Amino acid sequence: MNAPHIVVARPVGTPGKRLDLADLVPALVDDGLLGADDAEQVLRYAGVSSAREHALVALSLRKLKCAATGKPLDLDTLCEWLAQRVGLAYRHIDPLKVDLSRVAEVMSSQYAARVRILPLEVRGDEVTIATAEPFVTDWVEDLAGLLRKRVLRVMVNPLDLKRYTVEFYSLAKSVREAGRKGFDYERSNFEQLVELGRSGRTLDANDAHIVTIVDWLWQYAFEQRASDIHLEPRRELGSIRFRIDGVLHQVYQVPAAVLAAMTSRIKLLGRMDVVEKRRPQDGRIKTRTGDGREIELRLSTLPTVFGEKLVMRIFDPEVLTRDFSELGFSDEDVGRWHALTARSNGIVLVTGPTGSGKTTTLYTTLKHLATDDVNVCTVEDPIEMIEPAFNQMQVQASIDLTFAGGVRALMRQDPDIIMVGEIRDLETAEMAIQAALTGHLVLSTLHTQDAAGAVTRLLDLGAPAYLLNATLIGVMAQRLVRTLCPHCKQQNGPLSDESWQELVAPYRAVKPAHSWRSAGCLECRMTGYKGRAGLYEIMAMDDTLRALVGRRESDLQELRRAAMRSGARPLRLAGAQKVAAGITTVEEVLRATPPMTG
Repeated sequence: MNAPHIVVARPVGTPGKRLDLADLVPALVDDGLLGADDAEQVLRYAGVSSAREHALVALSLRKLKCAATGKPLDLDTLCEWLAQRVGLAYRHIDPLKVDLSRVAEVMSSQYAARVRILPLEVRGDEVTIATAEPFVTDWVEDLAGLLRKRVLRVMVNPLDLKRYTVEFYSLAKSVREAGRKGFDYERSNFEQLVELGRSGRTLDANDAHIVTIVDWLWQYAFEQRASDIHLEPRRELGSIRFRIDGVLHQVYQVPAAVLAAMTSRIKLLGRMDVVEKRRPQDGRIKTRTGDGREIELRLSTLPTVFGEKLVMRIFDPEVLTRDFSELGFSDEDVGRWHALTARSNGIVLVTGPTGSGKTTTLYTTLKHLATDDVNVCTVEDPIEMIEPAFNQMQVQASIDLTFAGGVRALMRQDPDIIMVGEIRDLETAEMAIQAALTGHLVLSTLHTQDAAGAVTRLLDLGAPAYLLNATLIGVMAQRLVRTLCPHCKQQNGPLSDESWQELVAPYRAVKPAHSWRSAGCLECRMTGYKGRAGLYEIMAMDDTLRALVGRRESDLQELRRAAMRSGARPLRLAGAQKVAAGITTVEEVLRATPPMTG
């Protein structure tokens, strides 16, 4: 009887030595990732690439494809394969989860660059160290003895390792050096603090270290797809947070004096009054991303007990070039929305809470409507994005230029379409109605839970029912839900009847055969979600709804039921469609939408 054939995996590298193509390529062939012909070509020209170039990087630059799946053998794929082969966890370096000030104390930047490692986490008696050379381990014992901690190695992308070694230490150094120039609050007595308050002593906003920190902050926010940057002063440390896909994430903490200098730097660039810290201010900055795209930041400051809080809202001009399908509109939604906005006169409203995407919808709609033969005018507070195709006007409360006054002025500018940033009071509502009655298409926003709520809100403000019936064309309510990352979403089996009923009750909808869940990958920063899509409830005014508006005894529930009978689909039912299509999850729809009523 023959002895069983035992296959021994070919070693990928040599202990103590850096990775080499001569070791990597045969192992890739053995594992079925690389074909024999491709392997021969790689080894034949292995000496052409620079000796300083990491072997995995050199291999990824050859644009090879996996022999088994046909997918590209990119750098992340190769790194993940190698990590699994050598028994290390593969980690994507995420600065959102790295305490830069703490890890920078683990080792010097010179040591990290020479050994090609980077500390990522310090926790209790353990320190996590990133490496791209799994067979070079002579530093592990030395570092463990010096730190008196257990060293946990993880495999990372060599390009990320090189980049973040420079960025982390540069940023930590800038914060440290800037902090040394600031005031030591902990060691100061009461008299010194009083004197500091009188002198207004702060760090120089143009200090090279402050400039470095602000530039890094912006570029990192752009990379992370952040929609807002929050700089929040605290008693001792300032907090920096990003809003990504609607959720706030802690990014970094800096000394209070450094945060104040960062705020001054940004206010200076936004042409705001740097000295004035007692009242809220607004500003605007145009900058560029690392790849050259123009980005606009809208600034808002707020005086708090520990200093000025600054929020920067990030606007990407490319949002104006998106079509309705990219915003999450279904074909049915697009048809119903175009039917409302194609009218030559009347009022069309978009409702929803702050951050629900109302402005994006209106700008996309106006961009679609702004042809050469129409005059599009807007009155906004503030102007969110500058668009050359519109005539945009800013509300100025200091000179008594309100929304109502702005609409009154615009009506004398021969407009075809008027966009009012928000209807906040009866005077603005009356001017919008007047503009619609005189032959203009008026688009505006309200803050209500659903489409039917917009009608009752206008009635509560004091708008006459007969004028609403004469001018209101329709209302669209909307919400934003996070969408599952297309790179890592997985089927999650069938939905329970209870979960589906919680989503669609009291209405009926066919339950999908299976649901999807968020797994988490490098593309979505392990969150499982990437991007957001809109849910829309479009209510077109018809004779039944107008009759209810004219009846004083009709209530909100009756309007909602009539809207559903006329074809409006509740937000949660719109969300159920997204769940059935594998775009989002039940939990996300329930979080973002109000409960339905029968």
